[in-house]
Amino acid sequence: MKKLIIIIIATAFAVLPQFLNAQVKTGKSGGKTEKLDRSVRPQPAPAPVINIGKYESFELENGLKVFVVENHKIPRVSYSLILDYNPVPEGNMAGMADFAGQMLRTGTTNLTKDELDEAIDFIGADLSTSSTGIYASALKKHNGQLLTLMADVLMNPSFKEEELAKLKTQAISGLKAQENDPEAISDRISKQLVYGAAHPYGESMTEKSVENISVDHCRAFYQAFFRPNIGYMAIVGDITKAEAMELMQKYLGNWEKADVIQYTPETPALPASNTVAIVDRPDAVQTALRIGYPVDLKPGSEDAIKARVMNTILGGGTFRLFNNLREDKAYTYGAYSQLNTDKLTGRFNVNTEIRNSVTDSAINEVFYEMRRIREELVPEDELNLVKNFLNGNFALSLERPQTVANFAISTARYGLDADYYANYMKNLAAVSAEDVKAVAGKYIKPENAYILAVGKAAEIAPRLGQFTGGKAIKYYDFNGKEYDPNTRVKPAPEGMTAENVLKSYINAIGGEKALNKIKDMTMMASTTMQGMTIGFDFYRKSPNKYMMKVGAGEMVFQKMVFDGTTAKLISPMGGENKVLEGNELEDMKVEAEMNQELHYARLGVNLTLEGIEEIDGVECYRLILTYPSGKQSTQFFDAKSGLKVKELSEQGTATFGDYREVNGVRFPFAISQQMGPQTIDLKVLSIKVNSKLKDDLFSTN
Repeated sequence: MKKLIIIIIATAFAVLPQFLNAQVKTGKSGGKTEKLDRSVRPQPAPAPVINIGKYESFELENGLKVFVVENHKIPRVSYSLILDYNPVPEGNMAGMADFAGQMLRTGTTNLTKDELDEAIDFIGADLSTSSTGIYASALKKHNGQLLTLMADVLMNPSFKEEELAKLKTQAISGLKAQENDPEAISDRISKQLVYGAAHPYGESMTEKSVENISVDHCRAFYQAFFRPNIGYMAIVGDITKAEAMELMQKYLGNWEKADVIQYTPETPALPASNTVAIVDRPDAVQTALRIGYPVDLKPGSEDAIKARVMNTILGGGTFRLFNNLREDKAYTYGAYSQLNTDKLTGRFNVNTEIRNSVTDSAINEVFYEMRRIREELVPEDELNLVKNFLNGNFALSLERPQTVANFAISTARYGLDADYYANYMKNLAAVSAEDVKAVAGKYIKPENAYILAVGKAAEIAPRLGQFTGGKAIKYYDFNGKEYDPNTRVKPAPEGMTAENVLKSYINAIGGEKALNKIKDMTMMASTTMQGMTIGFDFYRKSPNKYMMKVGAGEMVFQKMVFDGTTAKLISPMGGENKVLEGNELEDMKVEAEMNQELHYARLGVNLTLEGIEEIDGVECYRLILTYPSGKQSTQFFDAKSGLKVKELSEQGTATFGDYREVNGVRFPFAISQQMGPQTIDLKVLSIKVNSKLKDDLFSTN
């Protein structure tokens, strides 16, 4: 049994005095004082004139554009390279660009990865790579060594097979974890809906696409796009332009330029009417909701600042959506919107997580707020509040020298006016309520949106039909493949029942007679988390005694004990010693039962056979188990072998494999448990049966 962990976030609010007894002197009027009339709202002050920090720029013969921002407060220099190319479709090799970028950091033709890591650590530097550039930083005295390493990484990557294999293993592990992460699922599918599966912005990495990527693909991508003539280098820190010019020429002057393909994808269109899509998570109690569509909003365009003000009012912080869905309706912990500019295609998106039972109500409230900002003028006090909020954020960003460099690069990349950022606050202050309404009418489309709900389809689908305009709801799996829910789970053969499936499973693992011979069982398993080996020890004794211990060496992290009557959860490190009650105790009674599958009827566990569903290419019977506490789990049994291969529950997704026989009974020796973004791969080390465990082992005293 796995404990459900509830995280409670407490927020403290500072309360300011409501009344101030401020008085002002009138100066030459003889010392007369007047009380401030607080019924009159003070007029906003004029937008401040800001002085953007200075930068200098130059260009190498190979086309590399360099921007230098001097900051001599700390003897440190950072180098940030951005490659300005349009992303290309990767198709059945989605993820290739990411792998190519990561591989730059895995070694060069001169240094292995270990040697490179050691050289970077030796000078206390940072050096990271991506598909769109490279970042490096170190103390000024190490400039030469840092740029030697940076240039080597940039121009001489080794692209070794063994390093790609490591990255692919990590990526596949991450993908498996994402399968049970509603936020990751909604991000994948929502961008596919908004941009289209063939658009570079709509593609997502899959296990199959990862397997298709080779070293040659990564090398070809690098050779095509890592070119200086599309590069923008920001140099920030204790350095002058003259020093920067000398260093760039010395270390990157021989970086060869070449023509770079600038692919222009087809611009995605708005849906003609609202489109509803669902990713089914049968045991989810919450729905991850995304509402969005593509927008034509370019960086630095005439509408950009006005649109940012408008979106901030709608949901760019703790404003309208947040106040409506959280503060007023208590549907969620937070609701937000984003309106992103992009040189190809921008995107509007609303995101929140709500209870299944209020999914439709939450959508209605989102659309209400979208229509309200289109149809009504924003009150002046609300508009000023948001403009002050954005002014403050902008002013704070100016404290970072890197911001000045970013402004310079953005001005060059997007062809902005030279004084675009210098006039930012002035232009922000000029945004009126009429401007907000106008851009809302242009970019807020409550009738042309993709509505994606990641949750329990059986519960939320009936609530979402009202938003389809008569069209069918679309269903997608984790990898973005559309399917028909009416055919995904095929009917079971005539005469096949849940009890038959369970009996096949019992026979597959050894049979009822062999199971009844087991009087006690000890299982030792382990996993590795953050480099530490964690041990899981399980003990069972007939009829219903149970103990689980989790720890490392002599250190015990958690212990669960049930003596047949009383259950306790003990966490020595957390100081917890909890007696389980209510539904937790009822679940424990089922979990502790030796060979519980033989006793479901007596335990009050109801079984429902939903049909046959394909799991990883294998046809499986899909069973719903409903426990006395009301909780449910979905279990999948291989239709041919009878073995259980997968289970979905509130705790996440568990998979079972590598069945081995111990004393005539087959046990899974490989168990993978996914809980949100985390995956725990349990490797069973040993299983012993009938070792005459003592009752004292299960004592709760």
